[in-house]
Amino acid sequence: MTRRERSLFWALLLAAVTFGLYVLRDVLVPFVAGMAVAYLLDPVVDRLERLRIGRGLATFAVLFGFFAVAIGLVLLLIPLLQTQVERLAAVLPGYVELVRDRLGPLLAHFDEDIDRQAALQKITGMTGDLVSWVGNVIGRVIQGGFAIANILSLLLITPIVSFYLLRDWDRMVATVDSWLPREQAGTVRAQIGEVDRTLSAFVRGQGTVCLMLGVFYAAGLTLAGLDFGLVIGLFSGLISFVPFVGALLGGLLSVGLALAQFDSWQPILAVAAVFAAGQVIEGNFLTPNLVGDAVGLHPVWVIFGLLAGGTLFGFVGVLLAVPTAAVVGVMARFALAQYLASPLHLHGIPPADDADSQDDRAGRD
Repeated sequence: MTRRERSLFWALLLAAVTFGLYVLRDVLVPFVAGMAVAYLLDPVVDRLERLRIGRGLATFAVLFGFFAVAIGLVLLLIPLLQTQVERLAAVLPGYVELVRDRLGPLLAHFDEDIDRQAALQKITGMTGDLVSWVGNVIGRVIQGGFAIANILSLLLITPIVSFYLLRDWDRMVATVDSWLPREQAGTVRAQIGEVDRTLSAFVRGQGTVCLMLGVFYAAGLTLAGLDFGLVIGLFSGLISFVPFVGALLGGLLSVGLALAQFDSWQPILAVAAVFAAGQVIEGNFLTPNLVGDAVGLHPVWVIFGLLAGGTLFGFVGVLLAVPTAAVVGVMARFALAQYLASPLHLHGIPPADDADSQDDRAGRD
């Protein structure tokens, strides 16, 4: 098989996989989620296996503990979250009016010639457009693969898929390894190892960072006396895997609600200080120690991957965005390294005349 035929084969295979994901995106949610859980928990099962515990028993014990903790947290938080969300939906229009009333005097200090009513309407319109855009994005994600039927399948099928994948993980890896082209097997293994290292650092490390930030923000905002601090804090922490978005969106929302809720500046400054402290803790302690500098995923690339995956494939695309971004990033770095070490970069392309003369001399010799 020539190089061109191999390239065509891999291109057609990639196109077929992408088309299959697009067509089956509505039914893939529990399977992708189960694969993510299996990948996340495989190191724990491997450690238990080294303690001479059978793979099947270790898989059952780890998955039982994982889902028990997850379901317990959900059952504990859902009543609190539901109450706060319902209250937030009820009082949000009044908070918007309060913010508008308080922005009026502030605008008067900048320029007396400003049409304050028009400026307030413009600000309100921009805010409404932003909320509408976020709602549309969430709606597309939900319609693309997270409907009620998919939620039920996620709850029922994901544990089963996770169990079988996790139990047979090492066997599946060995089988896929046997399919690799023998000449390129070493190179492919090295790149897969780099992808695994990148994903491990990002998923496990960043997931821990998001969880700790969510707890910190929720506790801090609640202690500061902010209404709906639990919802906003957890939401801000959990979306912190999108670089800068969690702190920015949560900070703006929290400070805006604080402006509407409090009459003095001290509680407002306390709310702002919670997010400032969270950023200091994240940047100086959590991320360096839990994620490290070896992730190799640029924040802009992560944001693009999440938005593109959610738009094209719905919730399945969101789940696959970071792994896909890691694979593409590793492949791009490998291709760049190959180019930098190649004669094309080191010597350039010889002029046509020189190339012809070299061919002529080679023919005469």
